[in-house]
Amino acid sequence: MTDASATAARRPGEQALAALGLGAPALSPADASPHTFPGGGRWRTEIPSCEGPEALAVVLKEASRLDVPIHRISQGSGVWMLSDAEITEMVEATAERDIELCLFTGPRGTWDIGGSTRTDSKGAGLRARGHDAVAGCVEDAVRATELGVKCLLVADEGVLWTLHRARAAGILPADTTLKVSALIGPVNPAAYAVYEQLGADSINVPSDLTLDHLTEIRRVSAAPMDMYIEAPDDLGGYVRMYEVAELIRRGAPIYLKFGLSKAPGIYPYGHHMRDLTLTTAKERVRRGRLALDLLARHGADGDMAPLGSRLPGALTRFGHSA
Repeated sequence: MTDASATAARRPGEQALAALGLGAPALSPADASPHTFPGGGRWRTEIPSCEGPEALAVVLKEASRLDVPIHRISQGSGVWMLSDAEITEMVEATAERDIELCLFTGPRGTWDIGGSTRTDSKGAGLRARGHDAVAGCVEDAVRATELGVKCLLVADEGVLWTLHRARAAGILPADTTLKVSALIGPVNPAAYAVYEQLGADSINVPSDLTLDHLTEIRRVSAAPMDMYIEAPDDLGGYVRMYEVAELIRRGAPIYLKFGLSKAPGIYPYGHHMRDLTLTTAKERVRRGRLALDLLARHGADGDMAPLGSRLPGALTRFGHSA
């Protein structure tokens, strides 16, 4: 597809800087991603860290008040930290508004008894340690999908491959989507392509990738990309709001994730963290409004994917014989 809407957008400060002889070099059409979401559109939105029905209600109310369109809402503590009744309430509330709900699967290394994640090297990070942790992730996936959840968040390559095979085998619904966590996100095009082959439908890349890195990835894969426009502090705390138009131009199809820096971590969530969780949930929506306002001011707010769209389109996979 052509990239007319993105290349025609006004760049931040462009007119004033050009008048002062400080204009930026022209954008290269060769840098632009040629890919879109199925059904059209180059970007979708996501509100992350929505940890339960109460936080979800806050997000939905604030999104309505500020007119923030939402394609996906995700949670970080895990399926196992929610009761069946809580999951059902979240499924019903998001389904009513045609928003995709994404819940994190299972045990992860940073919370179990392994000591390597507490060393300076961080060891294996969030990955599932041993058979039992993989089994816990699978248990979460089966339980969540039986309750109507259509998107699962994973932080382990083995879990991703296992859930993809389960989906292909009919153990999970065929329209289940699998999303890779930012905490294991790929940082080069070869790794990005591997995650796609393993079954990922949406791949969260670290927010410190350069614009050139996004272009490199798009030369090898059309799998949807997730990227924090503002990242939590434990992911670097980056704020890339003025780059949103260019992130779309280079990285489409892309989910714009509205995170929050300078806020304490809330995983795993419990009611002892209620006030913090609700106030930060509300502020994430406001951050989304600020980013969307920037896109509008620069004439780059076109090409949003239709609300209610969630599937990734045709992707390349490894065979299932392994």
